[in-house]
Amino acid sequence: MHRFPRRFMPGFGAAVCWLALLLAPIAAVAADASDRIGVPGPIRFGDTDFVLQWVSNPSPDLYKQEYVPAGQRVERYDSMLLIDVRPFGADLAQTARAMIEQIEARKASDPVANVEVLVNEAGDEVLLDFLLSASDASGVIVEWNAYRYRRGPGGQGTTMVGISRRGYGDAARAFLVDLKTRRPQDIATLSALSRFEIRLPAPAP
Repeated sequence: MHRFPRRFMPGFGAAVCWLALLLAPIAAVAADASDRIGVPGPIRFGDTDFVLQWVSNPSPDLYKQEYVPAGQRVERYDSMLLIDVRPFGADLAQTARAMIEQIEARKASDPVANVEVLVNEAGDEVLLDFLLSASDASGVIVEWNAYRYRRGPGGQGTTMVGISRRGYGDAARAFLVDLKTRRPQDIATLSALSRFEIRLPAPAP
């Protein structure tokens, strides 16, 4: 069991961070959505199975996989599990700090943007608990995320496992009310989730 006491983790360095979902366009999608990291799914989260639906490997430095419940699509989901693997480069603190800085900067244009940082007792994992909003042709979108970071394969880079929930349009207010109960449950489930054994493809000769 990984418990995350609520305390801020200061002194992170800056790093380039992939901020997906509401804050960045989706990268090129693998046509067959085949597993690239040794986690084909389905992944059980609480009482729901999440199935692999979206895969991206835009560079040797980044692998991204997204999982949604049966019947949902990554383009407009209600719930999603994400795994990002960065096998090289920025360390745990740098990667988390870069995400925090992007969310903090978003506050100037996003009235609900907020982030809280939790660190586990061993100090080797960071969990970001954050809320965002945006608008599209159908109205407002409110999105809550919890991202759990740890060191990447072989102790290098980082691996992130996250849960994302969304409310759309007229349902956004009810989503925020329900989030008061769901949020701590999801954080507890995410923090207790067994670590995945990441297996990346062998480098090309």
